[in-house]
Amino acid sequence: MNTINNLLEFQMLMLENVFEDDVVFRKELKKSKKWLNSKDLITLKKWLLSKFSKTHFKSIHEELKEIPI
Repeated sequence: MNTINNLLEFQMLMLENVFEDDVVFRKELKKSKKWLNSKDLITLKKWLLSKFSKTHFKSIHEELKEIPI
């Protein structure tokens, strides 16, 4: 059985599971901002842009605009 080691991995998994629904995807992005530290947010944003930029570019940039990459 796979276990999730930390909140970053958990949020990545959640975002992968809800990517088809932009409203839920944004909701999970907002949770990420509350739960993750700045280092993890940078990692998350890079990962999101590499994986979901075609489908969620606007959501990623609007919700994580203060996170530098």
